Amino acid sequence: MTELLADLVRANLAASLAIVLVLALRLPARRLFGAEIAYRLWLIAPLAYVASFIPAAEASDAAGLPAATFTALPPSTPLGLQVWIAGVIAVMALMGVGQQRFLNRAKAGAAGPAVVGIISPRIVTPADHETRFTPEERALVRAHERAHIDRGDPRINAGVALAQAVNWFNPLAHLAAYYVRLDQELACDATVMARRPGERRRYAETMLKTQLGTTPLPFGCYWPAPSRHPLEARIDMLKQPRPSMVRTMIGVGAVLALSGAAGFGAWASQPPAPPHVRWVDHPTREVMSPTRATVVLMTLTPAQMAAFKQPKR
Repeated sequence: MTELLADLVRANLAASLAIVLVLALRLPARRLFGAEIAYRLWLIAPLAYVASFIPAAEASDAAGLPAATFTALPPSTPLGLQVWIAGVIAVMALMGVGQQRFLNRAKAGAAGPAVVGIISPRIVTPADHETRFTPEERALVRAHERAHIDRGDPRINAGVALAQAVNWFNPLAHLAAYYVRLDQELACDATVMARRPGERRRYAETMLKTQLGTTPLPFGCYWPAPSRHPLEARIDMLKQPRPSMVRTMIGVGAVLALSGAAGFGAWASQPPAPPHVRWVDHPTREVMSPTRATVVLMTLTPAQMAAFKQPKR
């Protein structure tokens, strides 16, 4: 269990560096390569996080032989692990409450437009959707929400919410979740405008007419984000021309290169993994290699010693 906490801290350090990198690159990337490429930059953070859990290379001494020290873990659960589990449960409970509040408002016709659901996402619209929006505006809203569903954004947002819960102690995880959703909306806007380039003005007017909801939606996609600044950023993005195919391909290549570099760097920065020990016959014993270049020290409890002495069938 102690090793789990150490791995979690190491993974958060790697992911935090990746998040800082993405936060620094997202605006220049949006200007150079478009909102869709800027959104894909967020792949760097989870790749660095996951790479930190891949087993590292085995440690070796000057002679090229493995050497390590092993100590049995105490039978009780460490206090740090208990605190972490309690935090995960608390964050998931808060998200569940927020999700239920949004669903209650949606049933009352006071929420949306949004996409809810993970396995079978569905579009939610407010009760006055037919009267507030013209047929052309309703078509734009549906196109936006369909873009979310086609790209799998509800599942991505569920993964982001789960990452927030697991890494609740890391403030950068929550900051990244906010900007992931904002960049996701900008990328979705860019997708719709690529298919409907002549409707930029109507699209901006539709965004201004949508309800700025105050109820969070942890598992889903809501449109627009509930604050003034993101709405201004989205409208401003509509004024930018779509990047050329060459720029888009360069942006994709840059994202792949940065993701690969971040993943490899997170894996390579791990401490060397200890060697695998096959047997032991004393509570504390030094096992020497024939060349006496390797020493492995094991400390076991009586119960563990009894398990080792059990005959194999």
